[in-house]
Amino acid sequence: MKITRYMSLLTLILSFSLSQASLAQEFGLEYEYLFEIKASLATPIEVGKTPLGRRTIFPIGGGVVEGPRINGRVLPNGGDWLLRLNARTSKIDVRAVIETDEGDIIYSSYNGYIHTNNDGTLYFRANPVFETSSKKYNYLNHTIAIGVGRFIDGGVAYSVYAIK
Repeated sequence: MKITRYMSLLTLILSFSLSQASLAQEFGLEYEYLFEIKASLATPIEVGKTPLGRRTIFPIGGGVVEGPRINGRVLPNGGDWLLRLNARTSKIDVRAVIETDEGDIIYSSYNGYIHTNNDGTLYFRANPVFETSSKKYNYLNHTIAIGVGRFIDGGVAYSVYAIK
């Protein structure tokens, strides 16, 4: 009797574990490429060493947005309130405004990290959040996105992906 109950419980646990593994594969993380954004950065404003780290503000001078879902320009009115945590890691805190080719306005704010790995490569990631009143781009108001960043001459660029 005890062995039968034990076997039933074991079968139930195995079935549950296998179904969870199957669900994880079935609902794996998927993404869709939205756009590439390139922004020029104006002369930085050095705030200096603060209790949180070394703060530098990088004003956005403008830029372009190109991709399968959004095309337009970056307006010259945002910036990155970067905080250097240590010699290898900085926390980014960005606000930017995109004007699409159709004239729609999309506000974006994002946080992330720039970290120099041991091999000298950069881990440069951000999580943009969007706000817009546009009917065409309304889907952005509830989209989780990831930006993969890199430095370019005079600024930064991000490849932005929607997480499905």
